[in-house]
Amino acid sequence: MKKAKQAFLASILKKGEQYAGIILGKNGQSDHHLILLPGQASDVTFAQAQEFATKAGGELPHRREQSLLYANLKEEFEDLWYWSGEQHAAHSDFAWFQHFYDGFQSDVHEGFKLRVRAVRRLIIQ
Repeated sequence: MKKAKQAFLASILKKGEQYAGIILGKNGQSDHHLILLPGQASDVTFAQAQEFATKAGGELPHRREQSLLYANLKEEFEDLWYWSGEQHAAHSDFAWFQHFYDGFQSDVHEGFKLRVRAVRRLIIQ
């Protein structure tokens, strides 16, 4: 089984990427593998974080994905605040973030400057 897992990871991971795990789909969405991309940026607004993720070939992780990253790849993050890709449902100029020291999630104005890491998703058929 270990060889099969290693072969699978070798087939999906590009240089510098790390496998975070599986996110179960909710509300009709598909399950997907979550992959952390290399590189990060600091002192960026929400819009700059989105731009960084796009240039890196990925997207910002959603809140559930950040929880998985905290659980499985916490050591890949500094003990600081990181943008998620989710805007606040009731306040369009606020977005969610996660602190990777303790896993705390909250929302903040999109003009604040936080850190960012990008992810990519591999849909499970």
